[in-house]
Amino acid sequence: MPYFKYKGILFTTEFCLEETLSYVENDFQLLDDDIVNVTYPKSGTHWMAEVLSLILSHGDPSWVQNVPLWERAPWIEIADQLQMALENPPPRLLSTHLPFQLFPKSFLHSKAKVVYTLRNPRDVMVSSYHFFKGFKELKDPGTVEEFMESFLSGEVVYGSWFDHVKGWVEMKERANIFFITYEELQQDLRGSVQKICHFLGKELNSQQIESVVENASFQKMKDNKMSNFSLIPESVFDHTKAKFMRKGISGDWKNLLTVAQSERFDDAYQESMRGVNMTFPWERITGRSSCCSPPSHSYV
Repeated sequence: MPYFKYKGILFTTEFCLEETLSYVENDFQLLDDDIVNVTYPKSGTHWMAEVLSLILSHGDPSWVQNVPLWERAPWIEIADQLQMALENPPPRLLSTHLPFQLFPKSFLHSKAKVVYTLRNPRDVMVSSYHFFKGFKELKDPGTVEEFMESFLSGEVVYGSWFDHVKGWVEMKERANIFFITYEELQQDLRGSVQKICHFLGKELNSQQIESVVENASFQKMKDNKMSNFSLIPESVFDHTKAKFMRKGISGDWKNLLTVAQSERFDDAYQESMRGVNMTFPWERITGRSSCCSPPSHSYV
């Protein structure tokens, strides 16, 4: 199988090479005006890349309509996209799924800004389960039960969701990291765009913000071949088996997981997230952490 581990984290040779990961971690220089779109896979990466692209374009959709997303916001851990990142003129928009411990060390001494998007891990798992079926070179995820156990144990590409989130959350006091959730984007995209603009120091007028919101909608992205993954060749991704932009909703896990599986996930979540000093929209206000509850309006 085309998998390998780098410092204990599972990667696939379909996208990553050990020497690329080592270079990114130790030698890649982040610039002070870089903006890095960071997520655990299937947490809204493309959506945030679209939002950031539109903000940088002051709402003008021509960039997102004419340049593929991975050229606008290349993934730094993927060799050919790293080359694009190195060649793109500043200010650069970059993307990555890397956990903090593998993120470029140069970040600690730069003013580069990170936007970190989180999503209910049950929805992340379900989205991953469907998505991985499309990649021809990757191992079939198996049954829902099998994939859930792999996900909960961190034996999936990019490692444990829990470790990924905890590693980045530990950096939350840094002024150049902004946290937002997929659920928050869904509930109030306009308000979220305004917060992101404020974080980035980008002043957009109401008309420009409206254009960002309109052009970053699920339907607009689904219809845009530069953003909907349809340009990925059939030799890599079987578009009949999976869709990159499938539903774009929250709570789809309820359509897949049994009650027993849901409870198993909930127990693992509570155990793994104990002591994390941040609450999320998918957790109950009562203190019993659960992904079952309806989202609250915000998190701290």
